[in-house]
Amino acid sequence: MTVDDDKIMETKIVPERVDTDTSLPTPFDPLRKYLSEVSRYSVLSREEEFEVARKVHEDKDRDAAQKLAMSNLKLVVKISLEYYNTYLNILDLIQEGNVGLLHAVKKFNPYKGTKFSTYASFWIRAYILKYIMDSWSLVKVGTTQSQRKLFYRLNKEKQKLEAAGIFPAPALLAHNLDVKEGEIEEMQKRLAFTDVSLESPIHDEGDDTIMDMIKSGDDVEEIVADKEKRDILTKRVKEFKKGLNDKETFIFENRIMAEEPLTLQEIGEKFKISRERARQIENKVIKKFKERFQNEFKDLDF
Repeated sequence: MTVDDDKIMETKIVPERVDTDTSLPTPFDPLRKYLSEVSRYSVLSREEEFEVARKVHEDKDRDAAQKLAMSNLKLVVKISLEYYNTYLNILDLIQEGNVGLLHAVKKFNPYKGTKFSTYASFWIRAYILKYIMDSWSLVKVGTTQSQRKLFYRLNKEKQKLEAAGIFPAPALLAHNLDVKEGEIEEMQKRLAFTDVSLESPIHDEGDDTIMDMIKSGDDVEEIVADKEKRDILTKRVKEFKKGLNDKETFIFENRIMAEEPLTLQEIGEKFKISRERARQIENKVIKKFKERFQNEFKDLDF
């Protein structure tokens, strides 16, 4: 890390932490006080965000870094609340999320075309989840190897069994993961409280998880940018299919976009048309697709 990076990381981006006072009338007063402070900072427009982020990226501008971070403090609170039932000290989660936010400010490249809030969300979640892992009794030093295995692998093992058409009963999971059935049931209850699992995939396809992202040195910016582009593509393709008739939609899904496309002969037999007619419909769909997406694909750098 350079000296300039150190200055950015030293930037104070949050209001003074409010100490919990047992004399307060309700346990949520510290959070209310924090939120009242955070509400003073407005969200930047896309144009303002780019300009501020550019100053941070190119000039290591400390004031710009603070402004970019302050405008996203509400995002940290929103994400932290998703884990409130998992770890009850919400202010600790917010504090860790703010550390992740500051890291995102330092690493963000505005020229990639990704919204800062999208990019920052990954770092905020990563820091919050790491804090939960470090704090949870199941993953502290001194816990058994089987407990750590359970924490990291439960959802992945469930998905593996379900994909094979096998119901992931607690007894079977316990046998496969070499733990007691009661431990499986207890962990399932704990993980049910959080909206985002540690084993949730980063991409719609593939096995890379949030946990993998925390432990690896991958370029998070590239991961986020790639996911955002995939999301955009999925949405645009869904809109495109609305303008196709039944035959065109079938050919688009089962031949043009399929990993194992049907033959023109198979398509012809399904719709009782000739192989040549099926080819003509296919070419028509491809032409529509190119006309609609050629320029957009260049803009998205596909």
